[in-house]
Amino acid sequence: YNLIGFTRYEGLRKVLHDNVQKLEKELSGTTALVKERVKKRKTLVKRIGMGILLFTALIMLLFIATLFRKLHITFNQFINFFKSSKKGYEKIDPEKVDYIEFKKLAHFANEMIDARSTAENHLKEAHSKLKDLNLSLEDRVKKGIAEIVELNNEIEDTQKELILTMGSIGENRSKETGNHVKRVAEYSKVLALAYGMSEVEAETLKIVSPMHDIGKIAIKDKILNKPGTYEAEEYEQMKKHAEIGYEMLKYSNRPLLKAAATVAHEHHENWDGSGYPRGLKGEEIHIYGRIVAIADVFDALCSTRVYKKAWDDKKIFGLLMEERGKKFDPALVDLFFEHYDEIDKIRKTFTDS
Repeated sequence: YNLIGFTRYEGLRKVLHDNVQKLEKELSGTTALVKERVKKRKTLVKRIGMGILLFTALIMLLFIATLFRKLHITFNQFINFFKSSKKGYEKIDPEKVDYIEFKKLAHFANEMIDARSTAENHLKEAHSKLKDLNLSLEDRVKKGIAEIVELNNEIEDTQKELILTMGSIGENRSKETGNHVKRVAEYSKVLALAYGMSEVEAETLKIVSPMHDIGKIAIKDKILNKPGTYEAEEYEQMKKHAEIGYEMLKYSNRPLLKAAATVAHEHHENWDGSGYPRGLKGEEIHIYGRIVAIADVFDALCSTRVYKKAWDDKKIFGLLMEERGKKFDPALVDLFFEHYDEIDKIRKTFTDS
């Protein structure tokens, strides 16, 4: 009985097992079919969705293109308007544009044109007035500069005339003619240029050299015009004219008068240090003083004075060579002889009457 029952059980179990396997196969096939159908449907849904999206986008693009076309036309009107406004003041007609915002913008632009036109008219008027004012101001400045230049020239001419006059006064007190200071001035310029000075500096020396003996106005007549040889005390009094002339001029800040002070102070200093008032030696003596020293002595020797007669040229040249390197700068003595033709021409031009 048990064997029969076991056999039946095994038969049933096998049948059930076969049926389960068959059912699993069928279920597996059904599942794969369902998955495939679901996948196909998803793909179809995606394609339909993409088509709908593309169609919608196309509709939107067409709408936007239409809108922008109209905006572009209106915008081009404004672009052309602003381009033309560079040449004139042409206004835009608000009725020719379609959108209310552009109509407002057109009205606003027209107001700006009116404001610009008004402002430019005011600007032109102001520019015209400013131009007239500038011309007037420029004329006034030019006139002022011309007056200043003229005044400076007048001041310089006055200084030159004053220097020459004061120099002549000093010479007249010692019974000498005004031509003496003129000759000394011309000789000094010749030597200055030969020495290498600029035209401006040489002219300055020419202008101030007449002041070399200005200090003589403080020397008593009995000493200044003594016909004979000075006593020791008289000579000491006479030598003071160099210091006196310097004291008279040294406080001025004018370049001409400062140069004149130097000439007055140093034209009796000697190259070897034996001169006065300070006993300067060599190049310690200002070049102005060294030049005027030769010019003054040469002209004094050429002229008749209360204490002597004029010397002849041979005697004068002998003295200059003798004092070369002693009283006078040796280089300047050499230059004197190199340019003697010019110096002699000056002497003959400004002769004493």
